[in-house]
Amino acid sequence: MALVPYNPFNSMDIMRREIERVFAPFYGDIRHDFDIGPRVDVFETENEVVALCEIPGVEKKEDIHIDIQDNALSISGAISRTNEVKDENSYHRIERSYGRFQRSVSLPARVSPEKSRANYRNGVLEVRMAKEIHGRHREIDVEFH
Repeated sequence: MALVPYNPFNSMDIMRREIERVFAPFYGDIRHDFDIGPRVDVFETENEVVALCEIPGVEKKEDIHIDIQDNALSISGAISRTNEVKDENSYHRIERSYGRFQRSVSLPARVSPEKSRANYRNGVLEVRMAKEIHGRHREIDVEFH
């Protein structure tokens, strides 16, 4: 008989799969409700760090808040339904997310928040953050009185 390593979360995983199986006929695949937030890609170039975030459905720039602090990028906001259905019982499937969202990711390099810019197009938020340049030296003039 082979030894199987103990997994303390095995029963929780079995329970999650059973809940998904029971509710799948009514709500479809409910796993998306347990996501950690919008999906984010982060990469860096020679001079900047770029984050691409999928947040389709945002209608106004006031609905997105971006914060850069302590080598981390935080994106939060709200997505509202544009076409309300009067009879909620007429839905056959609901998979799109609505409401508040929040996501924080660590950045691969130190960036300058003052030199950052953001652009939202076709459901994708692009945040470009200029890297801080360490070791840059600057001469300082001495004033004599």
